[in-house]
Amino acid sequence: MRSVPPVSDELSLRLWPDNWLGPMQLDDEWEQSGPRAIDLGCGKGRFLLAHAAHNPDMRLLGIERKLRRVRKIDRKAVRAGLSNIRLLRLEATYVMRYLIPDAWIDICYVYFPDPWPKDKHVDNRILSPGFLDILERTLSPQGVVHFATDHEPYFEQVCEFLSADPRWVATEPYVLQEDEVSDFELIHRDHKPIHRLSFQRKS
Repeated sequence: MRSVPPVSDELSLRLWPDNWLGPMQLDDEWEQSGPRAIDLGCGKGRFLLAHAAHNPDMRLLGIERKLRRVRKIDRKAVRAGLSNIRLLRLEATYVMRYLIPDAWIDICYVYFPDPWPKDKHVDNRILSPGFLDILERTLSPQGVVHFATDHEPYFEQVCEFLSADPRWVATEPYVLQEDEVSDFELIHRDHKPIHRLSFQRKS
């Protein structure tokens, strides 16, 4: 696996798997040895960059499908010397289903994913009963997922199927530092309630 784009001499924190169909050898990509965390849909990277700065020993993998955002986060992380960040430009569900090794993730952040508000699109939501099976495979024993959304029906749906699944137990939500608050949350938090939920895999 390469952490530098092909045909480029620029320093980059992006990952380029040699095999896009099977689990990556992720532990070879960090010098750090702290908790392994993944930010699914890291957006413009405000949370990812600040969280990496606050936790220099943590191994953080940011997933984002929009190329412009990935390039911008990459440049900012390199300039800030945040060597504990790696980036993948891919759709998050694909990464989780095929590329993340078993029991690799200690902490998974799912902040403000697309709520797909129309009834006919609900099955497109990343957090779903089926996705819990993927989380069970990829989370380490007692691994934690932190979820936040401004879309109340989505939040209620997640609470409902989690409460019916004995593999998971609720835990304390992560309290963000102010510089970790995403651009999306900064825009909406003054006029829309933010719903947070954290749950842990039972060992």
